[in-house]
Amino acid sequence: MKFTKMHGLGNDYIYVNCLEEPLPNPQETAKFVSDRHFGIGADGLILINPSEQADFEMAMYNADGSRAEMCGNGIRCVAKYVYDYGLTDKKEITIETLAGIKRLQLTVEEDKASPAQSRGKVSLVKVNMGAPELAPSKIPVLASGERVIGAPLEVAGKTYQMTCVSMGNPHCVIFMEEDVRDLDLEAIGPSFENHPSFPNRINTEFVNILDRQTLRMRVWERGTGETLACGTGACATAVAAMLSQKAASEVTVRLLGGDLKIAWQGADTPVYMTGPATTVFEGEIFL
Repeated sequence: MKFTKMHGLGNDYIYVNCLEEPLPNPQETAKFVSDRHFGIGADGLILINPSEQADFEMAMYNADGSRAEMCGNGIRCVAKYVYDYGLTDKKEITIETLAGIKRLQLTVEEDKASPAQSRGKVSLVKVNMGAPELAPSKIPVLASGERVIGAPLEVAGKTYQMTCVSMGNPHCVIFMEEDVRDLDLEAIGPSFENHPSFPNRINTEFVNILDRQTLRMRVWERGTGETLACGTGACATAVAAMLSQKAASEVTVRLLGGDLKIAWQGADTPVYMTGPATTVFEGEIFL
């Protein structure tokens, strides 16, 4: 299997071009390649497939082999892959996901060493992530009311205030007074992920409000654990902060791996996420 390792702010995945090389058992492959001791090492596996509805399809698998609906960092890397490797020459593309079709705008930088011989490579990607889903049954979260904003959630004997958002995948956002950099996520993350209030498990973001334009976030991703960044999580965090009147309509979300720019005008308007995508190396393994 030929592969390319890429990351968005340290949220790293193994990418396989399935337009050329179908992969018959992606669940088991995801578990193997993600292992940082016996495999390649990654937060999961992403397949780039043909699509009848969009330019390409992204199929994402977590490190435990489970299928995920969407990945904000992953989809930016898919955009970089298809342009940099010549699968498209368009700078505005569509990508099909389990969370719907996403529209992406590519920022391409020329090769300064030989601009006449190079069409450049993608450095930044802006993604139309679609409108957030706030209805509890659609997230899903077992809660009453039309929205879950600042609702109490008891985890391991402690009560937290949660705000729940779906960005095509489920998120529980926890705003904290204590510095999230000091949290023992390995200890509390699994208790949130597998809490009975979340029928499909949950991605959990722990957030400090630094000011109305700046948020600090750590994330525990279902099926993977803590990652250095989460694009959908950053979007959910920004939406939750704006719904709670804690942030302006455009914010910078600071993650362990770097910063993402998130913008949302509220109501049923789409969330826009802008951030980098990086190629690490290519290789081939025998499964």
